[in-house]
Amino acid sequence: MKPETVTQQFRASQDVIGKSSDALAAPVAAAGDALIECLQSGGKIICFGNGGSATQANHLAEELVGRFRADRRSLPAISLSSDGATLTCIGNDFGFGALFERQVEAYAQRGDVVVGLTTSGKSENVIRGLRAAGSRGLTTIALCGSRGLADGEVDHLVCVPGEDSAQIQEIHLMILHAWCRAIDDAFKD
Repeated sequence: MKPETVTQQFRASQDVIGKSSDALAAPVAAAGDALIECLQSGGKIICFGNGGSATQANHLAEELVGRFRADRRSLPAISLSSDGATLTCIGNDFGFGALFERQVEAYAQRGDVVVGLTTSGKSENVIRGLRAAGSRGLTTIALCGSRGLADGEVDHLVCVPGEDSAQIQEIHLMILHAWCRAIDDAFKD
């Protein structure tokens, strides 16, 4: 690998970060406030995604149940992407599109917030999971790329202004960490 290749990758990511910091500050903050309000009211965070987005959903849940930076009480969060037996059962019996929808039906309760991650904004199972949550009256948050869901499909739409899946995921991780920092601050002992 050439050092120039690394520099080009960093600069491309910096460009997307710059565009995102301007465009996403308000929607990220509003979604973060919804997460904090949910947790302060006794609700839980339910998150999900596919592939790298599944890993990021798992990461958000573990940061809330465990800790991000501050020592604070454990907070209720689950990732619907992490239970292989449940995923393969639903995929086998109902189809891959039902993976998150079925679990939202099983686990979501009034007061919860549901976070769906999809770099393309077109993952059928993520969209169906978010719609199932919305139909139950839950607050919904979608993290996606610029080709993502349309306004009005979820309560909080955070679309990264980029096309490259890796760069979109980088920004998603930054957003998750911004939320975790705000949640830590809100729940300091």
